[in-house]
Amino acid sequence: MRAVRKRPTVLLVVLLLALMVQGAPAVAAPVAPSPGTHVPFGSRFAYLSLGDSLAAGIQADENGANVETRDSYTDQLHRRLTRVLPGLRHIRLGCSGETTTTMLNGGICEYEHGSQLDEAVAVLQASRPLVLLVTIDIGANDMNRCLTPAGIDQACAARASATAGANLAEILQRLRAAARPFVPIVGMNYYNPYLAAWLYGPRGQELARATNQVLGQYNDTLEQVYSAAGVPVADVETAFDSTELERTEELPGVGVVPIAVARVCQWTWMCVPPPRRPNIHANTTGYGVIADAFEQALLETLLPGGVRRLAPGARV
Repeated sequence: MRAVRKRPTVLLVVLLLALMVQGAPAVAAPVAPSPGTHVPFGSRFAYLSLGDSLAAGIQADENGANVETRDSYTDQLHRRLTRVLPGLRHIRLGCSGETTTTMLNGGICEYEHGSQLDEAVAVLQASRPLVLLVTIDIGANDMNRCLTPAGIDQACAARASATAGANLAEILQRLRAAARPFVPIVGMNYYNPYLAAWLYGPRGQELARATNQVLGQYNDTLEQVYSAAGVPVADVETAFDSTELERTEELPGVGVVPIAVARVCQWTWMCVPPPRRPNIHANTTGYGVIADAFEQALLETLLPGGVRRLAPGARV
């Protein structure tokens, strides 16, 4: 398993520099606390996370049931930020099962303002706390319903791609309109959990390749929408080596498999013994890899070329 580099100090410095350079409004001093109390400076600010079950940190428990954890990529990214901005709030709106349609219209999770998007807009328009960062992952559940053990429903996949693309464009437009101009919004593409089918012989390998083609095209659609909205993309597909089916490595307990298959087995619950498998969600390590992809996207966006100039393991 490759090493995962973490640079929380770099990330926060870049965020704060971006706020200063791009003219963030000054934040009024808080009301004086009562004697003996301490109000962290970071409590004036917030990180807003939006999305589906990955944003909510869903993992498989010992009985194979989906349970929400505090080890999602959003939680891990937040913890990295609080190391250098203590008190930073995490406004966590991710909803397991959310699609692009339900993010717009509601219907799965309950929010004070209706849908997850309406709730996010209300948070962004509020005067306190000041949101410094927005992350979003949405669209996986639009496509998942088209992928079954029997194969891929191509007509369903085409409809899902078109619908998700149109909905995501509207979601991003509303978020950008509600957010202050200096606030970074970062999206993501997806890894392919169905690569685990590779372990089940020729038919499974055929299915793994087919899902890679469909999900690769779907990721392209999501990336195009994000790009059109000026939103950088955390490249989770690449972080998980999802397209690497030619090079191989030894997977303990299994044997030699393509690197893409090894990553899914190492970083999700797809290949563990029953009853936990099959479960498409990342494990804690996998969520950390996703957090790294978001951090990388932020650094490359706010400090162009800066990441490439850092030697491996270097700190700023």
